[in-house]
This record gives sequence, structure tokens and C-alpha cells, in this order.
Amino acid sequence: MVWFFKKKDADTTVAKPMDADRAKKGWYTRLKEGLFQSSAKITGGISDIFTKHKLDSSTLQELEDLLITADLGPSTAAKLVGGISKERFGDEITPDQVKAVLAEEIAKILQPAEKNMFSKYAKPFVILVAGVNGVGKTTTIGKLGHQFKSEGRKMMLVAGDTFRAAAVEQLKVWAGRIDCPIISGGEGADPAALVFDALEQALREDVDVVMIDTAGRLQNKANLMEELSKIVRVIQKKIPDAPHATLLVLDATVGQNAHSQVDIFKQIVNITGLIVTKLDGTAKGGVLVSLVERFGLPVHAIGIGEGVDDLRPFVAEDYAAGLMGLNSIAHRI
Repeated sequence: MVWFFKKKDADTTVAKPMDADRAKKGWYTRLKEGLFQSSAKITGGISDIFTKHKLDSSTLQELEDLLITADLGPSTAAKLVGGISKERFGDEITPDQVKAVLAEEIAKILQPAEKNMFSKYAKPFVILVAGVNGVGKTTTIGKLGHQFKSEGRKMMLVAGDTFRAAAVEQLKVWAGRIDCPIISGGEGADPAALVFDALEQALREDVDVVMIDTAGRLQNKANLMEELSKIVRVIQKKIPDAPHATLLVLDATVGQNAHSQVDIFKQIVNITGLIVTKLDGTAKGGVLVSLVERFGLPVHAIGIGEGVDDLRPFVAEDYAAGLMGLNSIAHRI
């Protein structure tokens, strides 16, 4: 899948190759394996509930409770169960039928979130990346940079998290891996001034995409708010319609706590899309569904591993089927 608008023939520079065994598997197989902990929790519970059971008030309540404990959240769980109840109440229903119906209903919720990050042309296309410390923000920037560059884009990374020296060093490693320039300063440097200088250079050098890392400390929300707001103001002095994308990176392992992170960052900057990481390390993959249902934000990418190719564009039907442990969604006629 192509991430970016079409341009001239790509210079397909690649970073560290994927493990050979993983490379043999298609993306959907890897996604399904990555979602195994989440799907096992849901499908195992469905099998327990619906063995020799009719779809009655008791089983519906059990199903709703199961979906809530699988981090789909009360509102989303009630919506999904309500849909099944309208169609099949009083019927004998098998676990496989329940999974198939849920997968299709989840796909309907997720479909609006399947949007291209690059909805318009801009050069440079400025991407501001936000998120709390530890969510995989810097790694996400590196992986996106690798994939954009493999499509022939001229990249620039900006180490705007000057609070943590480790974040700067990590981003420098990624810049080296993908042969991409990086703008960085000393520890404690003014990130807004750094971003200003980076954009001036990007304009001079005809860069296609600028990705800006930012601090994610929430201990002092007022300071974080002021810092991010200042960065946005500085960006708009150089490029009035930028940032063209403001991405919030979320760690799926925190489950429903991801909702509060979205709430906080939406107060600070205009979040235009989400990236959800670490889905392979949790049974809480259902949180992505509840995030889409509540906030209506696009999910531009999901991460299911450490490899450079383990972050890919979000596809609603693939995610819904994987969450239910299915090979695909069989649409009802």
C-alpha cells in the first residue's frame, strides 16, 4: 500500500531488512498474529458464552460484559450488542456466527477512520508527532520515515524532544539507518527555535516531508501545552497552512487510558490522526475500536512489532477480521 501521493519513480532505498521468516508472511497474516492476544480473549469468551445457547437477554449481557473487559468500552460494546440483538434475538447462534457478525459491525465503525494521512499536496509536508513518553513515538517517526523514503520522498527529521537526550540519540540512529538529515540541538534547547531553523532549511533544500518529534511529558501539562502551542505558532510563521498533519501516537497496552491521552492532547493541539503501536504485546486491541467510535479521528497506521515494516497503513476490514480471529470478513447479502 502506498502512503503518499504519486510522484516521480521512487528511489527505493531500504533500511534494515525484515527477519526472513516474517518476510515470507503477508501483512494480514502478521497482523492476525499480532492481534492474537486480543482476539483470543474475545473469541475464547464468545465460545464459552454461546456453546448451546440461544441469543437471549442473559447471553447478550454476558457478551456485552466480555466486550467491555476486552477494552472496546461500554458505549461501543452496547452498540455492537444492540446490533446483534436486533438481527438474531431468540435464535440459536453459534460462536462462529457471533464472531462474523461482530467483525462486520466493527468494520462499519472503523471504516471512517481509514484515511490517507496525505489528504492534500504540500511541499514540504509538515508532520507534527505528539504522544506521552514511552509510546514508541520516536520509533514510529523512524519507521514512517523509512517507508516514505522508500517511495522516493526527500525526508527531514527534527528532534524536537530536547528534554530527553535519549530521544535525540534514538532519532539520530534512525536518521542514519534511513540516510536522512536530522536537525537537532543540545539538551534543553528551545524546540520552537529548532523547528524554525529546520523549516528554513527544508524550504531551501526542497524537502518533501518534515517529521517533527516533540516532548511527551505530562507531569506539567501547562508547560507541555505552552511548548507545543509555541511550536505550532512558529511552524505557521514559515508555512501558514502547516502542520499539515498532527499525529498522536498511542500505546495499545494502556487500554482505556488511551482515551484520557487523546483528551489531553486535543486540548493542546489540533490532532488530525492517530497511530496505535504495540498491538502485538497486549490483549487490549479492542481499545482502537472504542477510540474511533468516541473521537471519530482517522487511524493512519498501526504497529504490531519491532521490525521496520511492522508499522503499516490502517485497513478497517483487516483489523476487524483480525480482532475476531477470522481470515476475512464474509459480507452478508
